[in-house]
Amino acid sequence: MRDAFHEQLQHLTDRMVEMANLVEVAVREGTGALLEADARRAERVIAADAQIDRLQSLVEERTFEQLALQQPVASDLRALVAALRMVADLERMGDLAEHVAKIARMRYPECAIPAELHDTIAEMGSVAERMVHKVAQTVAASDVTQAVDLVAEDDQMDRLRRSLFHIVLDKDWSHGVEAAIDIALLGRYYERIADHAVSMARRVIYLVTGDVPVRSS
Repeated sequence: MRDAFHEQLQHLTDRMVEMANLVEVAVREGTGALLEADARRAERVIAADAQIDRLQSLVEERTFEQLALQQPVASDLRALVAALRMVADLERMGDLAEHVAKIARMRYPECAIPAELHDTIAEMGSVAERMVHKVAQTVAASDVTQAVDLVAEDDQMDRLRRSLFHIVLDKDWSHGVEAAIDIALLGRYYERIADHAVSMARRVIYLVTGDVPVRSS
């Protein structure tokens, strides 16, 4: 009975890793669509979000089955509850990547990103993609070291978002209100992807060590 239960836990982990891999692709492709004003690429990201949603529903269904049919001990119960919360994080990250793609689609055939912000947005996309990649590795291996590194990496995203606001709020900003709103939203989307990755990393640390990581200020 316990072997079957732990096989189900591994199945849930595998599906979460699959979700994380899909989110990583969505972040990469959404950023590419944004920077290159590529409407077809944006449409692919938007359409692919349905698969992330389906996996979330599958993991939730299987998790509730285990809660109802098994009698999980404390550590297993924590793992099941964590799975529910982590798939919610992953689903939201997929939605945020979709939002990035929708801005690219909305501004097509123009590029939504002014030239002076191209490198910053590209770096934010790269950081977000890297953090999602590390999430997949962290969840797959219950890797606490990787999880701790991921939590620390969030500082870079915060710095990049602040730099966006400095440029948009500068008196020399010449791209108008619409572009400023797009940039503010994009900054928020990438920051939230990073925040959800950090939330997942903290859950892995807690599951493995029993310690609740201290949040940075």
